Amino acid sequence: MRGWRSLLPILVFTALYAAVSLSVTNSYYQLVMTLVPVWAIFGLSWNLLSGYTGLISFGHAAFFGVGAYAVVLGQIHFDLSPWIMIPIAAIFGGIAGLLIGFPTFRLQGHYFALAMLAYPLAILYVFEWLGLQEVTLPIKRDNPIAYMQFADHRLYTLLALAMMLATILLTRAIERSRFGMALLAIKQNEAAAEAAGINTLAWKLRAVTLSGAIAGAVGGFYAVVLLVVTPQSVFGMLVSAQALTVAMFGGVGTVWGPVIGSVILIPLAETLNAEAGSRFPGIQGVIYGLAIICVILLAPEGLFWKVRDFLRKRSAPSAAAKPSAPDASVAAAAPAAPAPARAERSTGTGDVVLEVRNLSRSFGGLKAVQDVSFKLRQNEILGIIGPNGAGKTTLFNLLNGFLRPGTGEILLDGREMSGRKPHELCEAGIGRTFQIMRPFLRMSISDNVVVGAYVRAKTDAEARQLATDAIARVGLSEIADRIAGELTTKELRLMELARALAGQPRILLLDETLAGLGHDEANEVVAVIQRLARDGMTIAIIEHTMQAMVRLVDSFLVLDHGAVIVEGEPEAVTRDSRVIEAYLGKKWVAHAPH
Repeated sequence: MRGWRSLLPILVFTALYAAVSLSVTNSYYQLVMTLVPVWAIFGLSWNLLSGYTGLISFGHAAFFGVGAYAVVLGQIHFDLSPWIMIPIAAIFGGIAGLLIGFPTFRLQGHYFALAMLAYPLAILYVFEWLGLQEVTLPIKRDNPIAYMQFADHRLYTLLALAMMLATILLTRAIERSRFGMALLAIKQNEAAAEAAGINTLAWKLRAVTLSGAIAGAVGGFYAVVLLVVTPQSVFGMLVSAQALTVAMFGGVGTVWGPVIGSVILIPLAETLNAEAGSRFPGIQGVIYGLAIICVILLAPEGLFWKVRDFLRKRSAPSAAAKPSAPDASVAAAAPAAPAPARAERSTGTGDVVLEVRNLSRSFGGLKAVQDVSFKLRQNEILGIIGPNGAGKTTLFNLLNGFLRPGTGEILLDGREMSGRKPHELCEAGIGRTFQIMRPFLRMSISDNVVVGAYVRAKTDAEARQLATDAIARVGLSEIADRIAGELTTKELRLMELARALAGQPRILLLDETLAGLGHDEANEVVAVIQRLARDGMTIAIIEHTMQAMVRLVDSFLVLDHGAVIVEGEPEAVTRDSRVIEAYLGKKWVAHAPH
């Protein structure tokens, strides 16, 4: 029922737009009415890739133009109806997306954007070289409807609206699925998404393929509406700019964004072009340029998000200030002495889960990790300590795939895992949190954790259940619907821990989980980690808060300048002269817990 209610605004908008278009009799304004949903569809196709992954494409005209020429040439050379050729154009657009995306996704940021810009320009010159500067669809006077040639041009508008509605429904279905959640996670923090088990390259390839298919289909329809195509009209820079502009102006990462942008900008640009285009050539480009400038200055994420955030703040001004119920329960557990917890579990006596042999990694002349070897047994908590720059986080990045080792082996349950990608290591059972928190800020706690559950869940329902269980284990159930961007540091730390737990890892790598926390908050998080340990979780933790570490871990691995200097039980390690000299200092001896 809730899904149907959320569809109501879309259906109402479509019905009202159809009613208005049926009342328009001027042929030019009727064309404008048709172009609005056409560019909304094109904007939605751009949004599916760039809006949801954050990779800005300046080259969507490549897919649009391939679709347009496919429809025109299919009718000219094979007498194929657009009713047949538009779906085929979608296939061509999807193939083009896959062929372009596979090599280009190796690039990031502005390099990706510039590479995408090159594709439509290159194709434009190819079509000009082939002598296809201006290709016109032949008029079919016999059975024109079979060739999508309507005497009443209002039918084009209704058909464009139907295509737009179908694209919106498809995009909404993607948004609410594993596909959409994966794309949003990639956009908000690709490293965290990869660490949570998302194969980022595979999902981006799916996105560009589907995006290219939608652009190809609407490009084919655009050719039918105009009856003539030129390389510049379908591959030109202004074509890609229009897709980008309508989406960014209205709001990226939402189905409403391209629709809002098209409804406002397309009539404005087309009307000004008709009225003043002869005196001010290129005025359409000026309008789109001004729109982008306004968005950058006033609403960087677009009108939709600006309005939504404003309404959200007005409707719930004090939500973030309310104390959360889980704080009390976690705090109550915090003072519990760690000794009984350690006694209740068998530590360091289980099978070896992770074995590291002679692991090394250098950056130029700097040896960040030097011949590190250790074993992590089932149900053990291993503390990795050392001074700043000792190589602790580099070691974690080697263990979960963000860095490739120069030499050495990483054995997980006896299987060699060196050089595997983060999502593969997550699938194998290594979960990870980060020293610098990597939340998906526009997602709720629940959705953040669901992303981590996908690596293990076969269905969306199973992922939701795994996420619910993980959130409960860290004590955040009462605020599971809160947006991550509104959380405190402690809540973000616990949420990241829940996200890692949702993937049901064999091993948890916790990188400075207590960083940025006050004394009481740190005790609450320590209590959560102790409960995980009592439940049988195997943990390796990097932390500078030694008072907490001594109470928490079963053994220490001490690094200095990338090499292991001491390994052993907490009492022995903290009294070792080498550890005191390299890391703890003489003050530790005077104030150390006994």
